[in-house]
Amino acid sequence: MSKDPDEWTTGDEPMTPSQASYLKTLCEQAGDDRSYAEDLSKAEASKRIDALRSELKL
Repeated sequence: MSKDPDEWTTGDEPMTPSQASYLKTLCEQAGDDRSYAEDLSKAEASKRIDALRSELKL
C-alpha cells in the first residue's frame, strides 16, 4: 500500500519534471487547465495526478 502523499518526507519539495510533464498531459486530456500550476509540491502534484487518472479512468 502506498503512503499518503501528505506523509511523504519530501512532499513539500517542488514537483519533479516528470510529475509536471505527466500532470500537464493529463490536464490536457481532461480539458482541465485549473489543476496545473508550476509551483505545486510533490505531494499536491501526486494528488492531482491521482484525481485526474481516476476522472479519465486510467
